[in-house]
Amino acid sequence: MPQPPSPPGQLQRQPADAGQPARLAILGDWTLAHYTALKREVERAAAPLDGEQSIDLDGLGELDTAGAGLLVELLGVRRVMQLGSARLPSERLALLQLVAAALDGPPTPAEPKTSGLADVLADIGRTLVNLWNQQKTLLGFIGLTLQTLFVTLWRPRRWRLTSLVAHIERTGLDAMPIVALLTFLVGAVVAFLGATVLADFGASIYTVNLVAFAFLREFGVLLAAILLAGRTASAFAAQIGAMKANEEIDAIRALGLNPVELLVLPRVLAMLITLPVLTFVGMLCGIVGGLVVCALALDISPAMFFTILQRDISLNHFLVGLGKAPLFAFLIAVIGCLEGFKASGSAQSVGEHTTSSVVQSIFVVILLDAIAALFFMEMGW
Repeated sequence: MPQPPSPPGQLQRQPADAGQPARLAILGDWTLAHYTALKREVERAAAPLDGEQSIDLDGLGELDTAGAGLLVELLGVRRVMQLGSARLPSERLALLQLVAAALDGPPTPAEPKTSGLADVLADIGRTLVNLWNQQKTLLGFIGLTLQTLFVTLWRPRRWRLTSLVAHIERTGLDAMPIVALLTFLVGAVVAFLGATVLADFGASIYTVNLVAFAFLREFGVLLAAILLAGRTASAFAAQIGAMKANEEIDAIRALGLNPVELLVLPRVLAMLITLPVLTFVGMLCGIVGGLVVCALALDISPAMFFTILQRDISLNHFLVGLGKAPLFAFLIAVIGCLEGFKASGSAQSVGEHTTSSVVQSIFVVILLDAIAALFFMEMGW
């Protein structure tokens, strides 16, 4: 005949008497079938119990992991781990202690107290470390590019002239209108400012010298380099980053080709050719912009303008400005290509590295231009 169902688990309290501490008797089955009622019993018992209350486990019936979890919640992990086998059968004691060990996770460490100044200093430190690592990576990539360039120069069969001509068109011819327009307008603005300031001293004629010095030494190469940093470096980073995302660079390596030779060298050589040309165009257009303002606002004829240029402006100013163009071109191209190789497989990463290439290129161009200006001034060139 079938056995009658076991009674559900329950808790019975026995008050303290004659020096005996209060006792709590655990009775019946502590299983999943009675979980809801047992949970209410444990909550009413204000678990976990204090250490002074005595526990009687003699009436404990069936036990599973659900009931063991409630008993651990009721008794506390420490008391369960201290239970002896004399008070409970070994298999039930092992189950209780196993559940207690699982529920007793590592203590959550307290968050260290930090001040606002410490957070700012830590953020500055992380930024400096990232900047240092970034510059080391850039120097390594420059070395790799130069090594590949020197190896390829002696092997004309490996020159990629079609790719070189295509990049010259994209970076040079396509950028020439915007460079010419921008430098023309800036030349006009510089001439207006010079005329406004110098008129107070009766020296408006020196506006010609101001415009010529500014564009031959600084503005011609600087404006062209900044435009190419925003236009071309970002394009290089986006193109190579998209190839990296589409695993095309891995396919190039699988074919036994060198990605630096295939992708970087044509872009670097194209920039080395186009930036000096754009610098020359920028110098001419800036001077023409100053010429227009001088002719319209200062009554300085074009003949007088060119006479002053020939008399007062020496050739070394032109050479100083043009000599900085190849260095700027090389760094802009290398930074754009490097950021493209650093991009991961997501569109967000490609966008971030494209933005980083523009920021780095403009920063490097302005920094090197300032250093070069100080150097040439000290050298008297």
